[in-house]
Amino acid sequence: MGLTIVDHKGEPVVHGRKRLSTGVRLHYYTAGNGPALLLQHGIPKTSYYWRKVVPLLSEHFSVVVPDLRGIGDSTHPDDGYDMATVADDIAELMSELGHDKFHIVGEDWGAAASYQVAARHSSRVQSLVFQEMLLPGLGLEEWATFNPQRPETHLWHVAFYHVRDVPELLITGREREYFTWFIKNEAYDPTSIDDDAIDEYVRSASQPGGLRSIFNIYRATESNVAANKKAAEQKLKMPVLAIGSRDFIGKEVGKQMHNVAENVQYKELGYGHQLAEECPTELAKIYRDFLQSLQ
Repeated sequence: MGLTIVDHKGEPVVHGRKRLSTGVRLHYYTAGNGPALLLQHGIPKTSYYWRKVVPLLSEHFSVVVPDLRGIGDSTHPDDGYDMATVADDIAELMSELGHDKFHIVGEDWGAAASYQVAARHSSRVQSLVFQEMLLPGLGLEEWATFNPQRPETHLWHVAFYHVRDVPELLITGREREYFTWFIKNEAYDPTSIDDDAIDEYVRSASQPGGLRSIFNIYRATESNVAANKKAAEQKLKMPVLAIGSRDFIGKEVGKQMHNVAENVQYKELGYGHQLAEECPTELAKIYRDFLQSLQ
């Protein structure tokens, strides 16, 4: 991989791969000591998205940062990109690493996966931070269509990626141009996205199976809608912190979490979608304050 994430001492963190019972191999980083804290990235990002946050958390927590199935240096299976299956991957990974109970932070599609982990493995999840995402079946679709009241539709790509073959036709060979624009366009301050981060996200998307895996996450919409609606029938009982960005999804994140969880706090930050890139110090403090208030 060639990229280095460091801990609070400035030392490179440990990374490895675990083969799960399904045959999928998940790549992950671990750092620090303390209560287990899982960080789940969104799409088209990788575990490298958390590089600025890990050293701000590893002094207090045992941080686990995986690449989701089909992303980064995890393997690219043909199927299993619905969030329930991704959630079961993550729960098994945490068991393999010796963490029976853990806290979760998820952003974007990593938040959608984290919701399913919390719903499907509720006895193991001590708290959930749900950041900058709307769940399929519970709000995502409304924000993925044009609305005259909201002319700049940030989530236009949800429907685009769902179309078979066309995204591959238009993006293959132009991954750098497309994903550079895409990631920076979602940030309030595009200059906060470092070149090495763009290089990593483009590398992930450009490798064999990379685009297929990204698009198959979106193409699992029907399964995700059914799973989320079923999970929402019983509200989450663990503490939940919902985080929205004023320049992106914002307050809708909090409204949604109040519909699916009993104990919800909401924080809004004045940035764009890429919070761990744009305001890592402020974000890490919010995580620490929330998690330490539960101890």
